[in-house]
Amino acid sequence: MKPPGQQAIANPVTNYRWTICALVFFATTINYLDRAVISLLKSDLTREFSWNDGDYANIEIAFKLAYAIGLLGAGRLIDKLGTKLGYFLATLFWSLAAVGHALVRGTVGFIVARGALGLTEAGNFPAAIKATAEWFPKKERALATGIFNSGANIGAIVAPLSVPFIAAEWGWQAAFVITGSFGFIWLVLWFFMYEVPSRHKKLSKEEYDFIHSDRDATTEVQSTEAEPRVSWFRLLGFRQTWAFVIGKFLTDPIWWFYLFWLPDFLESQYGIKGTAMAVPVAAVYLISTIGSVAGGWLPFKLINNNWQVFKARKTSMLIYAVLVIPIVFAQILGQLNVWLAVGVIGLAASAHQAWSANIFTTVSDMFPKRAVGSVTGIGGMFGSLGGILLSALVQKNLFVYYRSIGEIETAYYIMFIICGAAYLLAWLIMHFLVPKMEPVKLQ
Repeated sequence: MKPPGQQAIANPVTNYRWTICALVFFATTINYLDRAVISLLKSDLTREFSWNDGDYANIEIAFKLAYAIGLLGAGRLIDKLGTKLGYFLATLFWSLAAVGHALVRGTVGFIVARGALGLTEAGNFPAAIKATAEWFPKKERALATGIFNSGANIGAIVAPLSVPFIAAEWGWQAAFVITGSFGFIWLVLWFFMYEVPSRHKKLSKEEYDFIHSDRDATTEVQSTEAEPRVSWFRLLGFRQTWAFVIGKFLTDPIWWFYLFWLPDFLESQYGIKGTAMAVPVAAVYLISTIGSVAGGWLPFKLINNNWQVFKARKTSMLIYAVLVIPIVFAQILGQLNVWLAVGVIGLAASAHQAWSANIFTTVSDMFPKRAVGSVTGIGGMFGSLGGILLSALVQKNLFVYYRSIGEIETAYYIMFIICGAAYLLAWLIMHFLVPKMEPVKLQ
């Protein structure tokens, strides 16, 4: 290992950290592409396997439950294995699981396949956040997180623009095989291009020093993998952990709702289905891509204007929470024109992604790098549990009941009210728990 600041590089690459950001962006894109495929095939699969909303909700719950279980170990495993190997294995196994959907022949098989995908996809965000903490100074992390997090939107854009057409031409099995195979290409790039900064041959001394320019005693490390691990029980004793956990628990389910139920909303309310769904669904996620990048840019600018990190982060998150509220009027606007509903849902999805870029960054703001993967995993697990609770108590019962009496629009009214309120509630609780987002000092 080369000591910090002593790399001898013949041809310095002064912005290599953004290459790392690009790799993480593409991994996140593939992650969400694989995740979104089933929602776009819901009509085809419902006809073939005679599903109702309860069956689909059970398949969705299987994914979320497995994702939550996966996050229990993913963050800790990545902290132990290191970002390079941990991310590699996670992507390898979720790509195999995604392709494996093509072999399924029944509802139970889809529950198993979705469970396998959820369990393995859980590694993406703990690894991504850890890579960002390793490669970016605090003042750039929200921007970097916003950029790679926008991969979720790009994946969700690519899905409706490709999956319905692949399925129409070659069948639903081909849609799973083709989209699931992209992960194998990414693995080659990751293997040859990633390493921690202290060991990377293409990193200049100047960029290394810049990456570490705002580290304090709680975050300065030379080799993340070599440091002692921190137990979950110890991490759960910090208010900072619970602020992140509750924020994820209340807001992650809203994104799950967009991802799994937006195609159904467009079909049940406006009769849009099949390949006709491509443009409106893609439009929602295109709008949300803008929010993801802008969500990281705003605190970055505020910090550069001499705002304290916690003030920049919290002010930005409050703005994003307020921007979700108009989704409450999606049904009313949709009665005037479907594109008004698409626009207001896109705004809410955009605000969520801006929120997400910042709530993820609060982990590296408040915790040393050796705990980032574990804390991210804990928060992600609770976010999935929130999604399970929403599916089981609201969607599985609410949607089945109101569809059975021919009033599915009422179920969506209720869901949009929940969406509009969740972020402000999360912000208030986080503010109460960590008013100044004080860094945790681990001995």
